[in-house]
Amino acid sequence: MANFTLPDTRYALSGDVSVAYQVMGEGPVDIVVVSGLCSHIEFMHEFPGYTDFLRRLAKFARVITFDKRGQGLSDRMSGAPSLELRMDDVRAIMDDVGSRRAVLFGFSEGAPMSILFAATYPERVSHMLLFGGFARAADMRPPGDTPDAALARRMLRFKNWGNGDMMKRVLPSRAADPNMIPLLAKFERLASSPGAINTILELNGQIDVTSILQTIQVPTLVLHRKTDLVVPVALGCSLAQSIPGARYIEYPEGDHGFWSGETDALLGDVEEFVTGNRDSSLMELERVLATVLFTDIVGSTRSAATMGDQR
Repeated sequence: MANFTLPDTRYALSGDVSVAYQVMGEGPVDIVVVSGLCSHIEFMHEFPGYTDFLRRLAKFARVITFDKRGQGLSDRMSGAPSLELRMDDVRAIMDDVGSRRAVLFGFSEGAPMSILFAATYPERVSHMLLFGGFARAADMRPPGDTPDAALARRMLRFKNWGNGDMMKRVLPSRAADPNMIPLLAKFERLASSPGAINTILELNGQIDVTSILQTIQVPTLVLHRKTDLVVPVALGCSLAQSIPGARYIEYPEGDHGFWSGETDALLGDVEEFVTGNRDSSLMELERVLATVLFTDIVGSTRSAATMGDQR
């Protein structure tokens, strides 16, 4: 990132609401990233791996990220916007950047929103990628859950909002890093207020797009990590089985956040699905550089043979 200039933030008008977005890359394919519970398109570049992930996508596509209405740098509003209103923000951004058709990359809560958009405007979606997604929020509730228990969980999140508690579940591999906790906490505070996140959590609890899954006509790739702490992997598998012709890829480990941890396989799968090609040049370069070694020490050949190439 040393010689990389972060993209400018722009605004699209969706009805009477200004929606903030950023564009990276100039590829022939457009990828619109539909975020999860909350976002802040400028501050998310502070997360290790996030910008690198988008830059890799930008090698073959024009990548568009945005803050949903009421969050991040987009206009704040009273109440919680419906899934239909948030869906229209995608269309407004696509119109603003001159994109007639795009790949939707729906992450977490962004998955049902992407599904609704693809079902409503199939002519504007070329492919759909669903990462760590679900179709019905009720499926994520623990067995024997009650309305009182659900309310208690939401109130606890409301109370702890801004201290990084929720983001620890999104990026558990980094939760033990003391330098990351203030970063996670600041992200929460910038992305949304406690009252706004409480309202959106209540609305999100009613999400259910199961009835339209069979109507999806666009090529769909469902991606999920087995160790996802936010959305159980079984929901990703079920999601793929419910969409006609969808392909499912499961990764053995990793966080809920798509940019965190080992991402080479994920990025390769995305590129191959969208373009039909898989660029492994970067991985090949790293492999070559890691094995070029010259030594001139007595007995080095025998020692190297004993230790093996990797050591």
